[in-house]
Amino acid sequence: MDTLSQLQSELESEYQTTKKFIDRFPEGKNEYAPHEKSMKLMPLATHVVEIFGWPHTILTTSELDFAKGAYQPTVLSTKEDLLKKLEENYESGLQALQNAQEDDLNPSWTIKNDGQELASWSKYGAIRHGLNQITHHRAQMGVYYRLNDIPLPGSYGPSADQQSF
Repeated sequence: MDTLSQLQSELESEYQTTKKFIDRFPEGKNEYAPHEKSMKLMPLATHVVEIFGWPHTILTTSELDFAKGAYQPTVLSTKEDLLKKLEENYESGLQALQNAQEDDLNPSWTIKNDGQELASWSKYGAIRHGLNQITHHRAQMGVYYRLNDIPLPGSYGPSADQQSF
């Protein structure tokens, strides 16, 4: 299996798991945060669904400079909005991976703020970082859900609330 096929497969798997979490998103809890330093639940969930579009951005650009305004966080307010954005971003990210060639993963991709480099990877590394971000932030959502007595779906196996894979 080539690298692009592996990335596509992993994006698909993360999409299926994330969709189960978004399907359980609690209306009326958009502003919930377990601590004053924690991100609120709706912006956190929005960030998770945005990440699915990162492969498209990474494969079609060489950098993202926050100060240049090319990225503005999406603002969503309902579970339906989250599900729609998840689907759109997943399709965009998957299509970018399907249309790419292995050599497209080699050039560097950099995150900057007003020209100052914050992080840099190969495009492959940036996409891998994004996939790791999905896992990381979805786990945060799981903690928020648990603290609000929302049953957790299984992720990489059963959960205490869902014994099946």
